[in-house]
Amino acid sequence: MEASTPGRARRDRRRARVVGYWLSSPAVLLFLSAFLVYAPPSVGYLIRLPRGFHLSQDLVKIVGSTNFPVKVYVMLHQRSPHVLCATQRLRNAELIDPSYQWHGPRGKIISENSSIQVTSTGSLVFQNFEEAMSGVYTCFLEYKPTVEEIVKNLQLKYLVYAYREPHYYYQFTARYHAAPCNSIYNISFEKKLLQILSKLVLDLSCEISLLKSECHRVKMQRAGLQNELFFTFSVSSLDTEKGPKPCKDRNCESSRRLSKAKNLIERFFNQQVEVLGKRTEPLPEIYYIEGTLQMVWINRCFPGYGMNALSHPNCPECCVICSPGSYNPRDGIHCLQCNNSLVYGAKACL
Repeated sequence: MEASTPGRARRDRRRARVVGYWLSSPAVLLFLSAFLVYAPPSVGYLIRLPRGFHLSQDLVKIVGSTNFPVKVYVMLHQRSPHVLCATQRLRNAELIDPSYQWHGPRGKIISENSSIQVTSTGSLVFQNFEEAMSGVYTCFLEYKPTVEEIVKNLQLKYLVYAYREPHYYYQFTARYHAAPCNSIYNISFEKKLLQILSKLVLDLSCEISLLKSECHRVKMQRAGLQNELFFTFSVSSLDTEKGPKPCKDRNCESSRRLSKAKNLIERFFNQQVEVLGKRTEPLPEIYYIEGTLQMVWINRCFPGYGMNALSHPNCPECCVICSPGSYNPRDGIHCLQCNNSLVYGAKACL
């Protein structure tokens, strides 16, 4: 253990402000001191794997191609960019007496439609995009390049997909020196640990879930056997846009709340190391093993959506609605093949 310094002593005397309540060093010590036994302290380091994510953004205006259908991604419940009934060449050209007609999955689209609009210049715009709006959209364009020339016809196809931001979470693993593996004290300690972790992130509208807890006997290097608890738990954000008091402030964004929750959890485990380092009494029977906390970032999509960088290279980190012929029944990240699936966003293979 490192020697205590005046700076560290001052930091120890200060109480750590945790969202919703105060977590002092004595409180951490009380949490750790359930059972006493002599054990050597371990040393190590904290592994941090922070990772940010971003979603590919659609262009303000999207043009078509006569060679292949153009893929368009619209965030669920949002307004789409303008989908032009024109190629890149025709976009900047002068057209005489242009006539536009759009057809979607449900037939001809009229400009008076409240959810799908066709502008006077032939652009297609979606309002409050819904899953059922996903599909093939075809534009039929008639125009004259000049007054003297005959009418020309052009057909452009677009594949329009709903997409959502990934619903991601942090997964943590940590190890504790433990009581004998058949001891009920380990179970009691596990419950206390989960209660404290849940209380840490409660006011951030995040939740803790225990994924796995195992006890093993570990042969130490140049030492004997010791019992260790292997904890795996996750922290994920709850939906703050629902409920009696929906929160739409920037600080309510899932990524911000999860980042704060991650920092609180890391701080909590660091505090355990600091408190044990200053302890003069025998170590508790169950205590955190320094340097064993590890974290990974895990993406997941909602049922009916999935990620596929090959199929959707312009939106590789988007959870794109599953196309016909595929489905996603769980909160994984891939759409699975299903020949019986005939709709977009299938959640089952019937």
